[in-house]
Amino acid sequence: MANFLQVTRGGWIDYVETLDTTLRDGAQTRGITFSLRDKLRVLEKLDELGVDIVEGGWPGSNPKDAEFFRAVRGLSLENSRVAAFGSTRKKGLRAGEDPSLRAIVESDVPVAVIFGKSWTLHVTEVLRCSLEENLSMATETVEYLREHGMEVIFDAEHFFDGWKASREYAIGVLKAAIEGGARTVTLCDTNGGSMPWEVEAAVRDVARELPAAHLGIHTHNDAGCGVANTLVAVQGGVRHVQGTLLGTGERCGNADLCQVLPNLALKMGYSILKGRVEKLRDLTQISGFVADLLNLRISDNHPYVGRNAFAHKAGVHVDAVLKVTRAYEHVDPSLIGNERRFSVSELSGRSTVRYVSSKAGLMLSDDQIANALEEIKRLESQGYHLEGAEATVELLLIRTAGRLREGFRVVEWSVNVKGSEDVTAQASVTIEVDGGTYRASGEGVGPVHALDNAMRNALLSCFPMLKSVRLTDYKVSVVDGLDGTAAAVRVFIEFSDEGSIWRTTSVSRNIIDASLGALSDGYRYALNRNLK
Repeated sequence: MANFLQVTRGGWIDYVETLDTTLRDGAQTRGITFSLRDKLRVLEKLDELGVDIVEGGWPGSNPKDAEFFRAVRGLSLENSRVAAFGSTRKKGLRAGEDPSLRAIVESDVPVAVIFGKSWTLHVTEVLRCSLEENLSMATETVEYLREHGMEVIFDAEHFFDGWKASREYAIGVLKAAIEGGARTVTLCDTNGGSMPWEVEAAVRDVARELPAAHLGIHTHNDAGCGVANTLVAVQGGVRHVQGTLLGTGERCGNADLCQVLPNLALKMGYSILKGRVEKLRDLTQISGFVADLLNLRISDNHPYVGRNAFAHKAGVHVDAVLKVTRAYEHVDPSLIGNERRFSVSELSGRSTVRYVSSKAGLMLSDDQIANALEEIKRLESQGYHLEGAEATVELLLIRTAGRLREGFRVVEWSVNVKGSEDVTAQASVTIEVDGGTYRASGEGVGPVHALDNAMRNALLSCFPMLKSVRLTDYKVSVVDGLDGTAAAVRVFIEFSDEGSIWRTTSVSRNIIDASLGALSDGYRYALNRNLK
């Protein structure tokens, strides 16, 4: 143990070790369930990112986690080590008699993460054991796992509440774990209610009391301070951080590694991810992969990895960023694998339209830019919301440049809905392509679903390259509710095609007509992209 601490005092000063607990704590998110295949795919992505330790689950708690640890033995991980999670031995049992601890040993992974109580309230009222036995449970559990060749990270559960209730006892629990051979003792804000100044004070106190200890931090976000508490803990001397991708976790979630990691490297200058800060460029892609896997939607405003994290709308902002990017950006978006986006709206100026046009491969004249701006403002005055509907905007700009391939024109459409106990919808669409007309029908659970199927059937007879295009999101909002059921509605549709995503919008007083407009734009955009 002494040799390890001597090494860490010299080697951990500028490096912050990362433990990802998405597969364990993140799995406790309401509405999230991992299949075995999901867990293995996430593990591979975390290994690709360069996370030091991945907490895989609690092998003694359920069959799926036990199966996961068996499956892990067949993987060749390049960067990450897998950890098994569990608790200190049960009161009244020897460590070797505890089936949960035996399951951790049998998981055959190099690291064990063990939580133990550090708040006297939990020891006496929840565990209902003596304070002395709780200390023995910590020491003996760590010793048992160390004797079986495992490195042990000790998570001091409820540490900050415990520190406030009894500083001496909370720190005593850390000492008990270190006595047993723990390589890291982690201070946990389990209830997620601590404030940054409280965390900073406690961490600095522990660092003074245990100057040779390798300290960790595990925070929850119940008071909205999970990331901030993690960062101030590192400032106070912690060199091991725990968190989850996208802040998943029970209740309000854990510290979000999608924010913690870039802040540590880009703002605070620490080495992370095996010293390869360039791996942060994979963060946006990997977080998106995990979100898709779990059927989560990343908030557009999510720091660092959200679509709007580096989006600019106001014309003044866009003009400034085009001249000096750091005028309105705190970091280069490419460092996290994200990208700069300029939103087109009635607030846009010439700089925005010129930039968006150039990204689409268009060189518009000053007159064309003015015409495009006039059309944008006209549409938004009618209730359009072009921000975020980049495909509709691009079609508008291509049309302004005189380069749009219309591809097809909808000549006629109809939708019939029949219902009693089971509601069904039928639609027919007639399109014109190169002077010829094509009619097709479709059925669906609702009118828009049926209309989309009818359009697809008509279009695929002429444009088979559209086969992979899918409608992936559909939203309707009322433009002005004062007209009641006769109000104009705005339809927003998201499409995808083998990794590409684009969005369209349309407005009408008829919801089916608005849907048809957005559908037509979506398929027309795909055609123009394929015909470039």
